[in-house]
Amino acid sequence: MAASAAHDGAVERIVIENCAIATVDANDTEYASGHVVIAGNKIEFVGAGKAPENLDNVVRRIDGTGHLVTPGLVNTHHHFYQWITRGLATDHNLFNWLVALYPTWARIDEQMAYSAAQGSLAAMARGGVTTAMDHHYVYPKNSGDLSGAIIRAASEMGVRFTLARGSMDRSEKDGGLPPDHAVETLEGALADTEATIKKYHDASFDAMTQVAVAPCSPFSVSTELLKQGAELARRLGVRMHTHGSETVEEEKFCHELFGMGPTDYFESTGWLGEDVWMAHSVHMNDSDIAAFARTKTGVAHCPSSNARLAAGIARVPDMLAAGVPVGLGVDGTASNESGELHTELRNALLINRLNPVHREAALNARQSLRLGTYGGAQVLGRADNIGSLEVGKCADLVLWNLNTFLHSSIADPVTALVFGAAAPVTASFVNGKQIVENNRLLFADEDAIAVSTRAEAQRLARISAQG
Repeated sequence: MAASAAHDGAVERIVIENCAIATVDANDTEYASGHVVIAGNKIEFVGAGKAPENLDNVVRRIDGTGHLVTPGLVNTHHHFYQWITRGLATDHNLFNWLVALYPTWARIDEQMAYSAAQGSLAAMARGGVTTAMDHHYVYPKNSGDLSGAIIRAASEMGVRFTLARGSMDRSEKDGGLPPDHAVETLEGALADTEATIKKYHDASFDAMTQVAVAPCSPFSVSTELLKQGAELARRLGVRMHTHGSETVEEEKFCHELFGMGPTDYFESTGWLGEDVWMAHSVHMNDSDIAAFARTKTGVAHCPSSNARLAAGIARVPDMLAAGVPVGLGVDGTASNESGELHTELRNALLINRLNPVHREAALNARQSLRLGTYGGAQVLGRADNIGSLEVGKCADLVLWNLNTFLHSSIADPVTALVFGAAAPVTASFVNGKQIVENNRLLFADEDAIAVSTRAEAQRLARISAQG
């Protein structure tokens, strides 16, 4: 059934035709040659063959011959600020990597956060991400308006965005990993998180900016911050995000400090539920997976980062079989230097096949695409408005160029996208507005971003060296 925009002659329409389409709807409907019509900021038609004739106010027609149209990619876990600390501590596990980098991260300021956000967003947007999120949890004193800088960068880029307003209050003196000057007080973190939600969170159907409550991790926040953070999120009706079950060291930490594993600890603090998603969830036993499935707690799977930090292989096939919502995440670019989500489609498939239980049956191309689109929308609580190409949903979609020599001899377009080299993006639309054309950003100067991120990385390095 067409959306109401079909009857509105004033709305501007964009018609994409002659393309392969993977809708990623509930039936995984695909068209070998089909059309998508964008009306304003919504999808008005999607189907086989040519678009309906006699559409009013068509402002653009795109010939998608040799292309695949999919929903825009949805990133479910990231740390934008890390763009200016890439390539450091390259041979460390998670805890040693954090100890090595926290002293540097504790010296970021507003300009650094803005520039790093531009770099992180540019890499994702140019690679087909239409919805991004940033888990920012480092708020040094007198560092400026970091949350505002990050949100501004996302707005300028034209990307749909969730800021997971993070926090840390367990420093080295309390048995945590962050240095003392890198953390906030319990009261300060909660107050600023609430203020950020009230200022920026938009609960509407086609919202471009949302905010989640996101204490960093069990080893960097107090039990009270987790408990009161959950109460705050549910009082204000926003989602909740944190790191969980990432490494064996984390599991050992939780048993030593709390007398239980990460999942049981999270449940005891109110951190399981359909409004919660966890980053990583690598070391999950059957009971943990069952608890996530029972509560519909989501997971952000970050295969490249998990490999970079030698964290392990998450049990994604078992989670999916149990009914756990799973999306994909880039993770911070200090542990995934490429910063591109479309490469995670391939890496998720390949790394999960290394699991000795499932092997070649772990994931297929279409399951991987679903993780990066509809699965991510589920995890962010937005499956009713993004994540699949369906009439009435927001017009967030990508036109992938499979005409290149790297892809043209692969007959199946979804296989070409997932198994093949990273495909160029001919066009990417967010909320009906094009943000990428022929693999270049339309609302950001990539060369200028290269200059500014290099300068800010060098400035941060100098400040850190001075102690």
